[in-house]
Parts: sequence; structure tokens; C-alpha cells
Amino acid sequence: MSAGLLLNITICFAIAIVSLTFAAVITKNKPLWNDRTKPSLRALISLWSLVAITYLLTAFRMIAAYTNNTELDMSVYYIAAIPFAFISVPLVYILIYILTGNKRTSRYTGLVFFIFGIAYLMLLFRQGAMEPQVSYWSSLININSDIAINIYLTGLFILPTAMILGIMALIFLRKVSKKQLYHTTLLLVSISFVIDFMLIDMITNIDVMQLVARIFVLIGTILAYLSYFPPLTLQERLGIEEKHYEPYDEMDEFDPEVDVNA
Repeated sequence: MSAGLLLNITICFAIAIVSLTFAAVITKNKPLWNDRTKPSLRALISLWSLVAITYLLTAFRMIAAYTNNTELDMSVYYIAAIPFAFISVPLVYILIYILTGNKRTSRYTGLVFFIFGIAYLMLLFRQGAMEPQVSYWSSLININSDIAINIYLTGLFILPTAMILGIMALIFLRKVSKKQLYHTTLLLVSISFVIDFMLIDMITNIDVMQLVARIFVLIGTILAYLSYFPPLTLQERLGIEEKHYEPYDEMDEFDPEVDVNA
């Protein structure tokens, strides 16, 4: 019996619950939706749904490790790899849509990252993974293919992170309202937290580091929720409260026709 594994299971379930809640609330919050925000909101829902599915399955994998069921642990690992492989697709769609406002360009870019995901899965299933190493804190599984790790390192970390940094630079170069600054910056920071620490979660061979990475993924999901739905006390403190709710439109802030130095 391992209290560390129980903590790990709890964190994984918490990530799944917060992510699903965020996706569900966005889906039902009609004031957020208009013709310009629909593409990015749909991609955002897909992104957090994939995060939720990945960590829900990971929670079940930790339960399998807790019960010493190695075969189930391995099987669930391969299943969880499928949603994990495609997290970068809605992510880059959101980033490209914010930068360009062009749905076609966003789709084509998403397709490229979909191919990244397919290549990753093909190498993973072809080369396989080592048997889990169960410790007090976690169950670690290492992939046999360094190429697969490098593909996902590029697809999930390097390119999306560069895009996020580019968008954040644009935010500070332009004069934007406090609400827009809060919303966009916190959303991008939360996404960066999630993708960066999910990558660490996947490649680390240190159990405590994996647990810490999952804690930061959980923090990222909470920050994402707060980026859209900050509590009233936080709104008052930051000076972003509104008497009448107005849906936030990302494209008002990042119009590609406007000079960033204007």
C-alpha cells in the first residue's frame, strides 16, 4: 500500500475533473460565443478535453500500479498515448487563429501537427515501451524510441512554446485593456504550464519529478479556468470587473491588419 501512489491518483483525477469542468462551462456559456470566437473556443474545448481524457486514463494506470497489475498498467499507457499524441493539434490551431484570424491557415497548421501525432504513435507502437517501474510515488514507463520523444519534443514543446512567447510579446507591444491583458496572458501562461509539464511528465524517469510535473499541470488547468472566469474579488483587485458582461473576442486584440507598433 502506497500513500504516494494514492496522492498521484488524486492529482490525476483532479486534473481530469478541472479540465472537463472548464470545457463544459465554456460549452454552455453562450455569451462567449460569436462568429469570430467559435473556431478558437471549439479548439479550446478540444484541447482541455484531450488533457482530461489523458489524465483520467493516467489515473486508472496509477490505480493499476497500486494494485500491482502490470499488464493493465501497460495497456492503459498505450491507450492514454492516443489523446496525448494529439494535444498539440487544437493548441496550434488556437495560436495560429489568434495570430492570423484565418481558419484555413489554422486548419492546415493543425493538420501538420496531426501528422506529428501519427508519427509519434507509429513509432511508439512499433518500438514499444519498457515495463513499468513502480515506486512509492508513481509508475514510470519509458519509450524505447528516442525518435518518438524527439518528434513530440518538437511538436509539443519547441514550436508551440515559441508561438506562445511570440503572442505574449505582441500583447506587451500593444496597448490593450486590463481585461484583455489579464485574460490572454493568463490563458497563455496556463497553456504553457500544461504542455511543458505534460512533456516532463512523459519523458522523466524520476518518480518525484513526475509527481511535481502533474501538480503543475493541475495548477495550469486551474489558471486556465480563472483566465475566463475570475472570481469577483480578483476582478475587483485587478480592476477588470464589469457591470454588464461582454464576451471577450481574441481577434479584436490580435487583428493581423493592425501594425503592432501602432
